[in-house]
Amino acid sequence: MKKGIKVLLFLLFTSFAVPKMYAQISVGIGISVRIAPPALPVYVQPACPVEGYIWSPGYWAWGPNGYYWVPGVWVMPPQVGFLWTPAYWGFEGGVYGFHAGYWGPHIGFYGGINYGFGYGGFGYGGGMWEGGRFRYNTAVTNVNTTIIHNTYINRTVINNVTVNNHTSFNGPGGVQAKPRPEEITAMNEKHVSATSVQTAHEQTASKDRNQYASVNHGKPATAAMDKPNGKRFTPQGHAATATNNAARLNTENRKTVSPANKPANAPIKKNVSKQPTTNNKVTAPKPQTQPKPQTQQKTQPKPQQPAPKKEETPKPAEPTPPTGKK
Repeated sequence: MKKGIKVLLFLLFTSFAVPKMYAQISVGIGISVRIAPPALPVYVQPACPVEGYIWSPGYWAWGPNGYYWVPGVWVMPPQVGFLWTPAYWGFEGGVYGFHAGYWGPHIGFYGGINYGFGYGGFGYGGGMWEGGRFRYNTAVTNVNTTIIHNTYINRTVINNVTVNNHTSFNGPGGVQAKPRPEEITAMNEKHVSATSVQTAHEQTASKDRNQYASVNHGKPATAAMDKPNGKRFTPQGHAATATNNAARLNTENRKTVSPANKPANAPIKKNVSKQPTTNNKVTAPKPQTQPKPQTQQKTQPKPQQPAPKKEETPKPAEPTPPTGKK
């Protein structure tokens, strides 16, 4: 009887072991929404800036105004030998749940999503650790070999250098993929969550209005970055810093144009008022000539005053003759 009970307990344990392992996929779901994430945008991967950095593909995250794009970025792993399992969205039970990415010695399940650049839906073919150094597979990753020499070429991996527009979530209506045994094993290993730099990178994207799908319609202007808080790149792979600076200058010019227009209109009036002042300066000698005629006018009334006196004197002289006749 005891042996039979033990056998039953063993069977019950083994029967629930696999579902529990698969249930690990749902661990870490922090956000659930009823709206499907947009398709993954097409973009070019920027070159790796420093040896040792590992590529973290871009993904759609959920914010106050809906979905926003977190640019793909090269990041420093928390320790040697760790690889990055990307975040993904999974549809189950009528909602889309967000599964956060994590660091670990092996790549876990990320929904079978084809993020490109070595993340073809299963594992990672963009590089590997060897002798305490990370080697880059230049067949699927953008690496400047004149700067980084620890590289190799393996064209047997799925060469998805550019991400194609496809569904960005796992489940009904999306990518129909289930975790493989090695992925389940990797999921049960000790993990390290995203670093503080990665978290800040995501928060920065959430504060950029232009990264929201409601604004960019699924085509973010900043699709990737060479490192957190580094250079921004357009989907075509062009540096977006210049355009951003131009946009900032345009906004600043708009601010300066409005006050500039005000003085531009005002100078017409101000110039009118200034013209007499400048004319006063230029015609400064004229007021000196003007007082001269004023002195002449003052001298003119002087001869006029004695003139009436002469007219008065001849009048009394006329009555003297009649007195002489008497």
